[in-house]
Amino acid sequence: QVHLVESGGGLVQPGGSLRLSCVASGTIESINSIAWYRQAPGKQRELVAIITSAGTTNYEDSVKGRFTISRDNAKNTVALQMNSLKPEDTAVYQCSVVYSSSGTYYRAWGQGIQVTVSS
Repeated sequence: QVHLVESGGGLVQPGGSLRLSCVASGTIESINSIAWYRQAPGKQRELVAIITSAGTTNYEDSVKGRFTISRDNAKNTVALQMNSLKPEDTAVYQCSVVYSSSGTYYRAWGQGIQVTVSS
């Protein structure tokens, strides 16, 4: 089974930056995609950024130009660099990986980490 652990969250002032990391452990035969989601109070979970096995990236409109998703395959790590943070970025952030094994697709989730943007 695959386990994901996030780190790097916390409290930051508007305009500041944070870098979230997600480390995967376990056996992954083939990764389809790795993504960051977030859920703010009173809102549904939304996709923030995603990176495919081929390196293609996509971002939610409100974070384009401010957030960057990247990966380090050797370390089984995916990061989300968040710049120019706004109060509306406040949410619980989770990473998620979609992977396959023996022709079956699976999804693993991290535990979630709080990001708070406030003065």
